[in-house]
Amino acid sequence: MRKKPLILAACVLLAAGALSNQAAATSTAPAAFAHPGVGVSRAQLDFVRSKVQAGAEPWTTAFNQAKNSSYASLSRTPSPRAIVECGPYSNPNYGCTNEREDAIAAYTDALLWYLTRDDRYAQKAIQLMDAWSATIQDHTNSNAPLQTAWAASSWPKAAEIIKHAYGNWPNAGRFAAMLRNVYLPEIINGSNSNGNWELSMTEAIQGIGVFLDDAAVYDKAIALYRVRVPAFVYLASDGALPKTKPSQNLNTREKIVAYWQGQDTFVTGLTQETCRDFTHTGYGISSISHVLETSRIQGIDLYPEFGERLRQALGFQSRWERNLEPVPSWLCGGTLHRGLGPITEVGYNALHTRLGYAMSNTQALTESRRPAGSNNLFVAWETLTHAENPS
Repeated sequence: MRKKPLILAACVLLAAGALSNQAAATSTAPAAFAHPGVGVSRAQLDFVRSKVQAGAEPWTTAFNQAKNSSYASLSRTPSPRAIVECGPYSNPNYGCTNEREDAIAAYTDALLWYLTRDDRYAQKAIQLMDAWSATIQDHTNSNAPLQTAWAASSWPKAAEIIKHAYGNWPNAGRFAAMLRNVYLPEIINGSNSNGNWELSMTEAIQGIGVFLDDAAVYDKAIALYRVRVPAFVYLASDGALPKTKPSQNLNTREKIVAYWQGQDTFVTGLTQETCRDFTHTGYGISSISHVLETSRIQGIDLYPEFGERLRQALGFQSRWERNLEPVPSWLCGGTLHRGLGPITEVGYNALHTRLGYAMSNTQALTESRRPAGSNNLFVAWETLTHAENPS
């Protein structure tokens, strides 16, 4: 497969064949935030709009998938709650599903407004966001941090498009206050749980920072990300054992193996949750890719630092997700729990379409599952927004 020159915004030259995961240890928020700038940029949205208007594929089928989904229903009634209570695996589920799905619906409607200019979609997105910003006060029970992160990953994506492209949103300030006062305190300090928790948190914190134009919040997300990503995806260059997050005190091999779900053979691309299941692994990989994309949109290219971990994580999981070969006994005891979810488009587009890397397993998996829909938690319509998108 062809290999084209790599041109990076930060003018960093990369060695042929691999992205460097070494970069300066500091990063700051942009001097001025780009809007809309969470997950997708205006240029990316304009590219998609042109493809949909031309009836081109895969964007047209992906557009129809989003438009025909329940998330796009113009008769949808918001279901806000003052207190959202979520236990393990959302049990109990007092508002958990409602909150996540209303947030995804708001983003879906915002996207559809941008692509169609049908004001009904923008007004529905506003209705959903206003209903929640007028009501919610707190998240409780053991899954509160994760629930908060999932919902707060979708809300800013919707809000960015509505505020900065549509523009007619009188209660935007109240929505901003909701993000700052209800969502941010629950996630700002990260998590010592499984890695997908903190990666989802970093995505949410970063998005909130962009929407609030708050450099300190944005930098907090990147600081958490810099520690968590190397502790989630293993590269052989890390040494005999995976990197760890210092606050977790994983200071022996035994502790690390236990945290990595009992896996004691470490190979490039393995993640901390691979041997738990691919579903939770996919959550983490998705957030890794989302933070990289938003950072790029904001003018700070982190692909030289983290792109190789993302590339290897996608390739490793995609290889085994395809289920074309026996699982060796050294990998998760010979048993894998597949179900990666619709999470490969963003990273694949960045690393393959824009940077030119051949990613045979990721390509085969991604193209075989288009159009990618929603995981009903915080991922939605990424074939539509990111497939073959050079912007």
